[in-house]
Amino acid sequence: MIKHLFLLAALVIAMPAAHAATDPGEKTVRDAVHSLLPMAVIERVNKSELPGFYEAIIDGQIAYVSADGKYILQGSLYNVAHKQDLTAASLAAVRAQAIATLSAANEIRFDVAKPKHTVTVFTDVDCPYCRAFHKNIGQYNALGISVHYVMFPLDIHPGADKKAVDVWCAKDRNAAYTSAMNGKEPVTATCTNPVAATKSLGIRIGINATPTVLTEDGTSVDLGRATSPQGLLAELDRLAAERDKAKVATR
Repeated sequence: MIKHLFLLAALVIAMPAAHAATDPGEKTVRDAVHSLLPMAVIERVNKSELPGFYEAIIDGQIAYVSADGKYILQGSLYNVAHKQDLTAASLAAVRAQAIATLSAANEIRFDVAKPKHTVTVFTDVDCPYCRAFHKNIGQYNALGISVHYVMFPLDIHPGADKKAVDVWCAKDRNAAYTSAMNGKEPVTATCTNPVAATKSLGIRIGINATPTVLTEDGTSVDLGRATSPQGLLAELDRLAAERDKAKVATR
């Protein structure tokens, strides 16, 4: 676990300084994390539903720290009675805030006029699963699903960063992206582009694979469902129904 936390620290990118803790327990938590990772940027600390623990968000990853600062846990926290993954819900909230900051200036969008659903997809030009996903783009759109691609070139694919820039700087980005997804080398091009920024954003919110398909509320969609047009629609409908049910329950 400690080794994993050191990896998180290595991924931390420049961010505004953390706010001063007003809760004494929060300060204890921050001090505990910094005793292990002096350079870590802690994005947020909240009281956890797990008694005696706080939830700390570190570079898009979630850890649970005891109120006395003696213990740190990583893993999924479930509310058994409500059958809810509390860790996934917290991570979704972080991701929703992040993707809300994105716009057409940061994405390659395949939109429909009146979308039933919109998904944000972190993608890599050299990712075979991304190519499989994009082969169905016409069907996704036909089903009322808008797809917003965010460039996230993986380090395991040498040259992927350059290809992402080439695609972005093409005269017709959508056509260039589709061509690249069909296995064609993009034409070399340069321009002001958001590739480095979107890659850093993805790292900050814990994206570690492509394609990562996120709903508007930051929920990550299972890839097995996402690569099937009908499967993705059914899953998005299901998640939307669950959100509506939760809203009614909290009124």
